[in-house]
Amino acid sequence: MFVDLRQLEVRYPGAAQAAVRDVSLGLRAGDIGVLIGPSGCGKTTLLRAIAGLEPVSGGEIRLSGRVVSSSHTRLAPEARRIGMVFQDYALFPHLDVSRNVAFGIADLPATERSRRVREVLELVGLAGSEPRYPHELSGGQQQRVALARALAPRPQLLLLDEPFSNLDVELRERLAHEVRNILKAAQATALLVTHDQLEAFAIGDTIGVMHEGRLHQWDDAYTLYHRPTTRFVADFIGHGVFAPATIREVDRHIVVQTPLGELTDVAECPLPCAFSGGECDVLLRADDIVHDDDAPVKAEIIRKAFRGSEFLYTLRLEGGLTVMAHVPSHHDHKLGEWIGIRPEVDHVVTFNRACELHGSELCQMPCVRQSGAELPAKVKVRADE
Repeated sequence: MFVDLRQLEVRYPGAAQAAVRDVSLGLRAGDIGVLIGPSGCGKTTLLRAIAGLEPVSGGEIRLSGRVVSSSHTRLAPEARRIGMVFQDYALFPHLDVSRNVAFGIADLPATERSRRVREVLELVGLAGSEPRYPHELSGGQQQRVALARALAPRPQLLLLDEPFSNLDVELRERLAHEVRNILKAAQATALLVTHDQLEAFAIGDTIGVMHEGRLHQWDDAYTLYHRPTTRFVADFIGHGVFAPATIREVDRHIVVQTPLGELTDVAECPLPCAFSGGECDVLLRADDIVHDDDAPVKAEIIRKAFRGSEFLYTLRLEGGLTVMAHVPSHHDHKLGEWIGIRPEVDHVVTFNRACELHGSELCQMPCVRQSGAELPAKVKVRADE
């Protein structure tokens, strides 16, 4: 791995607990990683530790196989060949675009420096903007200048801290796609911090979800959404609820009983042996719930959000369980109206209820039947500390 973090801990003096705790992750050369999580979860601290701006109290950080940070080693930030793009871009208002971009390559000969400035400005789509000043540029253009400046010295790693947070919402996702293309064209290895899921999905090859200093999962976007490994990830990524369920095996077929009815013929599901009495909680995403007027289960619309092509309905069943559903926008029902719904789940994501009772983060099943084949019925219910 090009970026290799091993059981990393970062603790601020006098703090009751570490800002970053036991974080391990790897990022391959040329890949783009994203750290996402709520404010105060430790993602920016982690980024600063990689840059060498924060000391490490435990574990280690390796770049290209070399230890650059540990409890007894700290390579100076300027020796790490790391570029940074800040939240506010940090452009010099009194310098034109050309001199802003050239700031980090002042040691190059003038001819080579000018050539490199032209190269990176062309790469970010701002060729010809050399004489302009930051105040003459849009927010998106300023962000690209900041990116060009960070790329100019050919860093071995690029770190981006909330780079789109100052932009309009509708511009963020489009610019995230553009920045991804720029980084891939530059063959850059990058790690980005954001709290916006759409940005993370648009730009990241691998995404890490952090909470209270811990890295809960480091995976691609599809896996985070469809196979979350902790309750926090399941709740933080996408729209979903946890519904009580009971797993039974009937004639070698798995049946999951939920308040919305039975889930049958699922492609992937834990076996009943994974849970005490087969009782668990099942994750139901908004796209797992289908509006069907003929369905026997009815639910009351208690909230609705228009999304253009669809509504996001929040629905309450007679028993009190609240679920969410994506419904085509021509199904424009009123608040308080009761509609039929049914579950349509391809693979079942389950969590052990006992874990919540003991205050732990998650229990997950290894005892799974998939594509008709039964894996060893060894129950290994894992709980975070």
